[in-house]
Amino acid sequence: MSYNDEYLRDDNLNINWYPGHMKKTRELVQNNLKLVDVVIELLDARIPFSSKNPDIDRLVGDKARIVLLNKADMCEKAAIDAWVAYYAKQGVKAIPINAMTGTGVNKVISECKAVTRSMMEGLAEKGRRERAIRIMIVGVPNVGKSSLINKLSGRRSTQTGDRPGVTKGKQWVKIRGNMELLDTPGILWPKFEDQEVALNLAFTRAIKDEILDVETLGLRLIERLMEIAPESLMERYKLDSLGQQGIDTMDAIGRKRGFILGNRELDYTRIATTVLNEFREGKIGKIVLEMPSNIG
Repeated sequence: MSYNDEYLRDDNLNINWYPGHMKKTRELVQNNLKLVDVVIELLDARIPFSSKNPDIDRLVGDKARIVLLNKADMCEKAAIDAWVAYYAKQGVKAIPINAMTGTGVNKVISECKAVTRSMMEGLAEKGRRERAIRIMIVGVPNVGKSSLINKLSGRRSTQTGDRPGVTKGKQWVKIRGNMELLDTPGILWPKFEDQEVALNLAFTRAIKDEILDVETLGLRLIERLMEIAPESLMERYKLDSLGQQGIDTMDAIGRKRGFILGNRELDYTRIATTVLNEFREGKIGKIVLEMPSNIG
């Protein structure tokens, strides 16, 4: 593992990040903003605060912007409504979508046209012929950018995968509605000052499992679910009750699932991996890890 281009962690799972390609992506966004009319910021609806890169506000400035809450199908509607209202108060349109199925994608196209209408009318008044609306899409790794572009374009234009780092370099993609979209790789930020933000990104796999302590990460997720979704956790793993501590609940899940090694010890790696994957797949329930009332 290289110090300069990978994650850094210690036994307490303190997560920091400063790879060279993230710096390059930030420069790519900054250098190409002048080419686009609208910036689409794609967030994970399960972690709308943690998946929002604070650098984006500074980089985008006064450029027209739309926020998309992807994976909204994995969240309770009341939670989604709360986040839509939160962004509305900031003067930003937030649209819940499911990039995999295409739910809400048509609203994205109509909103892009709405926020650029006055600009396009101004060009027409100057005698300029109509041109394609140019869009930039930004977001943290593994938030669903490639899936969204594929739905917008109507074809499999970009490679997708349930792991961060699939999209490489800069890509211009023609999409319906006379639009052109500039895709960028996922962009994180140099330092996670809030470890809860870092954990949320790790829970949703914006940070690679391969370079984290998965057993500790799984335990942290179990502890979080014990706080915010105890009934869902008990129902999924057929538990009569939760343990006093996270490790007790982790043990109970392991025994229920039969994750026991040959020497009768619990297989904590398998328990952690199972809970993480089942949360990410929505099998534990429709769960939002953070709400507007809990931030700031």
